[in-house]
Amino acid sequence: MHDFIEPLSHGIHAIDTGFVRARFDAAYLIVEQGRAAFVDAGLNDSVPRLLAALDALGLARDAVDWVIPTHVHLDHAGGAGLLMAQLPAAKMAVHPRGARHMIDPSALLDGARGVYGADEVARTYGDVRPVPAERVVATTDGMTIELAGRPLQFIDSPGHARHHHCIWDAASRGWFTGDTFGLSYPEFEAPKGRYLLPTTTPVQFEPEALKQSVARMLEREPVWMYPTHYGRIGGSVEEVRRLAALLLEQTGAMVALARPLAGAPARHEALKSALGALYAQRLRALGSALDDAEIAGLLAMDVELNAQGLGVWLDREARSAA
Repeated sequence: MHDFIEPLSHGIHAIDTGFVRARFDAAYLIVEQGRAAFVDAGLNDSVPRLLAALDALGLARDAVDWVIPTHVHLDHAGGAGLLMAQLPAAKMAVHPRGARHMIDPSALLDGARGVYGADEVARTYGDVRPVPAERVVATTDGMTIELAGRPLQFIDSPGHARHHHCIWDAASRGWFTGDTFGLSYPEFEAPKGRYLLPTTTPVQFEPEALKQSVARMLEREPVWMYPTHYGRIGGSVEEVRRLAALLLEQTGAMVALARPLAGAPARHEALKSALGALYAQRLRALGSALDDAEIAGLLAMDVELNAQGLGVWLDREARSAA
């Protein structure tokens, strides 16, 4: 087995897509009675790893029934079109707000260029392949698909993005959460428990919607959560509740620290500084031995994107109040 494939339980494998650094961005492969589904797909450069996972498990390309992006941000769905081209039997199950972007990725790429810049998008994501419309299935809230009789149920889960759904896997009592349940890297394992934090990547952060989405997930009393960044977390109903409380507490803290900075002359840098301090404090409260440089290195991209997302949210809030 390749070192980028981590077998979990219940036929689930976490695949390190290779994006940014080791154990930063995951795709999940669910296998049930010889049939398979991918949840998230990384980017084009990730596709050889996803196909290698099939080979390692003795699965043919036509054994894959579903490719399921949790949402259409490019670190989750950038490679989905290229992957679909290799999987002749697969359908794509995507949020209805994201379906058109998988069929025609041009607006999706334009949005990414606005966040990352044209050169970075071209270098990192390349040519995002469209998916034929007849292979795309738009999900609805509460909809269930089956993988060899194994039910996978979708809920609409805004908060991080309006084109986000989460997937309930009753077999493992777990949610595939994309970015709605935040991010938690393996380096964040600490004596008092794993640390996680919200991700407010531009442009659709909505704190109240996020709170409601998390509450809906907790109603199922999940034992496991499978965030894309990175890997399975939880292990008990109580641990998932602890993680949810930590996520929501920080969401409130981020909103509280952002509002006074709305009119600051160097707002973005002020937001980055405040967020970095908040995350380091919460991580250390769990007993982490990571030093300042290690924390800053692990969270550099997330602090930058969270500050951008909070800035967009502040501007949107100001317009609605005008």
